[in-house]
Amino acid sequence: MITGYTGKLGCQRCGAVVSDRHGIGGCRSCGAQGVPVNLHAQFDAYDPIASAERAQPGIFRWRAGFPIEPNTSAISLGEGDTPAIRSDALADRLGVASVVVKDETHNPTSSYKDRLAAVAVTKAVEFGARTVVVASTGNHGAATAAYAARAGLECVVLTASTVSALMVEQMRAYGARVVALPTIPDRWTVMKAAVEEFGWFPISGFQSPVVGSPPFGIEGYKSIAFELHAQLTTTPTAIIVPTAYGDGLTGIFRGFDELRAAGHIPSVPRMIAAEALGTHAQALSAGNTDVVPAIERQPTLAFSAGSPVGTHQTLATVRNSHGCAVGPISDDAIVRAQALLAREVGVFAETTSAMSLAAAERLSDEGAFHETDELVLLITSSGLKSSAEVAARRTAVPVVKPTLGDLVAVLATKADA
Repeated sequence: MITGYTGKLGCQRCGAVVSDRHGIGGCRSCGAQGVPVNLHAQFDAYDPIASAERAQPGIFRWRAGFPIEPNTSAISLGEGDTPAIRSDALADRLGVASVVVKDETHNPTSSYKDRLAAVAVTKAVEFGARTVVVASTGNHGAATAAYAARAGLECVVLTASTVSALMVEQMRAYGARVVALPTIPDRWTVMKAAVEEFGWFPISGFQSPVVGSPPFGIEGYKSIAFELHAQLTTTPTAIIVPTAYGDGLTGIFRGFDELRAAGHIPSVPRMIAAEALGTHAQALSAGNTDVVPAIERQPTLAFSAGSPVGTHQTLATVRNSHGCAVGPISDDAIVRAQALLAREVGVFAETTSAMSLAAAERLSDEGAFHETDELVLLITSSGLKSSAEVAARRTAVPVVKPTLGDLVAVLATKADA
């Protein structure tokens, strides 16, 4: 079995390299300088296409690019192989050559977090963990709970008291113990103590300032790049990703960078972060290249990406790919984009996911695209997960008398947007 993984983690900022058993929590050297930076898995040169193993389950056909040992059994639920749907209507609307919607709602728990959880939980098993722990208000927790159940591990989800009841029930359905804490930082404090005291394996970040998730699961997102390379006839010029701490954005970029290094593509796409609150957009506008200053938390329909803090890995990914960050994105823009995706493409996107199209529309209005651009919009999760929040903005479904005339009268009125 081919693997490119060296067993080491490295810092892209200062170059520090450590064992993968000592890299959770970010780069200590940069942290001591007041710059919180995530570590990422280190790989020897390898070819992600030539090393693909079709017999492996789910995304593990690409396991040569994951930070797991060759003899470790994959924890898979058949994730990946999600559709890449072309939309001429959206291409015309945005004034570009093509638009592809990468629909991650087809994953086992209906979100792209399954790619992260599959690799991270496999790594937890490799390390001999009995319990995994995650701080999450939604998809991250649900995916971790599902893959922990598959692996036979205990799962503890630390969440917020305001979390969606639907999300909590999905986590609990897989057997996770879900506990709410008063604030977001409270979750990290308790999680850090549990990791250090009990040896629980972390599937999400747990330190403040944040650096992103532990490095293992992030590599699972590279499979999106590898799939797009197989599904499309050309390399997209830009990929728009709903972003909080930049795990997905960074993982996809790393996948395309490995394809470039192996000679399969001439260059990487521009990585564009779509943000609810505009954390990274504001940092980049102010000229910050290392640290993302916290901004004021605001309520947003994009609840799974409504973070007022950002990460160095997001700034680095945007900078290294010549991309950008777009935000803040309003609730009205999110709802419009969600409706457009459903009606023009047939994809019901979570409110957070709809930010990819909302960001594309803003950039199109600003003249940021060229008519030859080929865009990929990442739909990270199913709209069913945010249906309660969206339904609260709609009028009630009309009830009519059982006559054709009453039906026609209602249908003649303006439909609820």
